[in-house]
Amino acid sequence: MPKEKILEVLDIARYAASGGNGQPVQWLVIYDPEEVKKIAGLTIEWMRTLINTDHPMSGYVPILISAWEQEYDIICRDAPHLLFAHIPEDNQIASVDAIIALTHFDLSAPAFGIGTCWAGFVAAAAMFYEPLQKELGLPAGRKSAYAMMFGNPEYKVYGIPRRKPLEVMWK
Repeated sequence: MPKEKILEVLDIARYAASGGNGQPVQWLVIYDPEEVKKIAGLTIEWMRTLINTDHPMSGYVPILISAWEQEYDIICRDAPHLLFAHIPEDNQIASVDAIIALTHFDLSAPAFGIGTCWAGFVAAAAMFYEPLQKELGLPAGRKSAYAMMFGNPEYKVYGIPRRKPLEVMWK
């Protein structure tokens, strides 16, 4: 995927609303597919530390680890690129700003022929696993807020996914 195309979508995402218009979100693009695989491997390493703990994921990480060991990329789904929204460590509301900005990226990307997928496992590992944090190499005072996989879509979407019925309360 050309870097110029990625920059066009990120330029749209920078217009996302933020608390007090503080615009705290900055971006890290993992462009090299080999680096994406390395990050997926570090995510699996983090998952190994959760086995036999009281962590909510403890019960199902063995299945994810087993898939990884069978050379199935359950973490990044063979995506060629990863996007991290990073924020100041001391800003209590910036994580919401990051999700808003990533949503702008997510919604704008298809207009540029880019497929996306939220990278929840990677995001969790980046929050808690120091070896992954070191690999990302974010500037001092910044932390990862969330991650998203992206690349050329493998499938064409013919309809929107099913959703629960709309629930609204009026007063």
